[in-house]
Parts: sequence; structure tokens; C-alpha cells
Amino acid sequence: MTTATQQVVYVVDDDQGMLDSTVWLFESVGLRAIPFTSGRDFLAACDATLNACVLLDVRMPGMGGLNVQEEMRARGLELPIIFVSGHADVPIVVRAFKAGARDFIEKPYNEQLLLDSVQVALSRSERQTSGSSDQEDVQERLARLTPRERDVVLPLVKGYTNREIAEQLNISVKTVDLYRSRVMKRMQAERLADLVGMAIVAGLVDPLRLRQG
Repeated sequence: MTTATQQVVYVVDDDQGMLDSTVWLFESVGLRAIPFTSGRDFLAACDATLNACVLLDVRMPGMGGLNVQEEMRARGLELPIIFVSGHADVPIVVRAFKAGARDFIEKPYNEQLLLDSVQVALSRSERQTSGSSDQEDVQERLARLTPRERDVVLPLVKGYTNREIAEQLNISVKTVDLYRSRVMKRMQAERLADLVGMAIVAGLVDPLRLRQG
């Protein structure tokens, strides 16, 4: 029986083989995983009172992951969502983060990366119930950036290359590399997708104005 204090991962994926291996992975580290092969079945069973997060495949027959996300919002099911997809592209990532996704991981995924992302999502879920805010966390990290580091953040999340950023700021590509590594470290972003999500949460950028290709 699942209790409200037990950590739960809802796994929604139409690929039965992937579903089984993912459930085994979570259970091997002591997490309870509840599998579903369709978005509609998940929505019918989802319990938002649990300390849970959702691992959601983007492309599924009938009802895709982004549609499931929209339906969760409409029903007030405020559980952290981590998307997984073998066909990730910029418009999908932007749409997912704009609607509140916690992370976006491409298949085939690194198991430790997935476990780390799930643990972060579950801990954020716990902090939100105690009044903490992701937006506050991001704003605090942004406040620690130097003015030049902030100059690099915007073009980075908009999809510009290091060379393009160097031309915009009239600095060398090597200097951009240095600022980029500092920004990722200060913002606690493992990947560029993490930084994009933070920028959207903080209201630094309009998701619809990010580069779409």
C-alpha cells in the first residue's frame, strides 16, 4: 500500500520494455514506481496528494505527453514532471518547460542522470509543500551572477552558439567558454536544458521567442 509520505514515481511510457526496465531501476534504489502504458490510464489513477513525480514519455499513441501535461494542469494535478523522449527538439522542450516541466531527458537516458533528476523533483515537491518556491531559488542564483555572466545567460538560453555570443559581446570565444562554465556552475545547471528552464521560471525570457531551430 502506498502512503502519502512514501516517495512515488509515476512512469508513463507506451514502450513496455522501456517501462519495465525503468520501473526496475527505480525499485532497485528503494523508490515505488507505478507504471502506465497510456496517458489516460495514468490520469484516471493519479493521486496528487502523494509525494510523487511523473516520468512522462513525449510521444505516445492516443494522448501524447504534452497533452497529458496540459490535462494535469487543467485538473489541478500539481506533480513535478520529467519528460523523456527519443525525439527531443527545441519547440517541444520549450513548450514543456513553459508549461512547468522540471526536466527533459533524451532517450536512451543515462540511468544515474535520470535517478538524480527524479530525486531533485521529489525534493522540490517536498519543499513546495513547506512554502519554498523554485522561482525564489532561481532568483537567488541569478543575483550571484556578475553583470558579464548575466550578459551571457540570455543569448545562451536563446540558442546562440558560443561564437555568435562572442561576436555579440565583442569578446573571444575562449572568454565566452569561461563565462558559460561559470554560469552553469553558479546556476547549478547540469545541462543547457536546465538553464533554459530556470530562465523561463525566472521570467528572463519569453519561451515563444526562443529560437525554434
